[in-house]
Amino acid sequence: MNFLEEKIQRDGIIKPGNILKIDNFLNHQIDIGIMRQIANELKRRFCDVEVNKILTIEASGIALATMLGYLYDVPVVFAKKSETVNSTDSKYVSHAYSFTHKQMNKVFVSKPYLQPTDRVLIVDDFLADGQAAHALVDLVHQAGGEVTGIGIAVEKGQQNGGRLLREEGYRLESIAIIEEMNWETQEIRFRNQNASC
Repeated sequence: MNFLEEKIQRDGIIKPGNILKIDNFLNHQIDIGIMRQIANELKRRFCDVEVNKILTIEASGIALATMLGYLYDVPVVFAKKSETVNSTDSKYVSHAYSFTHKQMNKVFVSKPYLQPTDRVLIVDDFLADGQAAHALVDLVHQAGGEVTGIGIAVEKGQQNGGRLLREEGYRLESIAIIEEMNWETQEIRFRNQNASC
């Protein structure tokens, strides 16, 4: 069992409806030590990949993306879900259904921040059905860039997102992959992994 799996076992709460609540350390209150470990492990797993930009989606992926951006010393871009008065008209737009919020979101990145020369590592805190990851892939492709990998903190392996992305040929690395969760017993079973690099 790796460090993140141990942390999930210790501090996570399973809710009905296949919901894992780990906002006490990952996506509401952030445990900097765990976030640093996740970022270091993702950089280790993608050690053979050239990256010149990190891309995530607001809001929960931003902390992890920032840590990775620091480690790679590259810019971090996050796709926005809502427009403001200072949003540019020139943007790449995609759509993603949020498993957590049960709603469709329009997501966008202003065109100057994604370029055809970009070799992009996509990162996020969770992967369930893969909608957010597919939207981010779409944004990179619209810009003419290359997706060099997808790094995830926690993947819900019992859902289709990870399987679909791997079948599509994307290199996907998830620090913890949950195979089963039981909210009545609060038991979690993780997938055994052979990590890259």
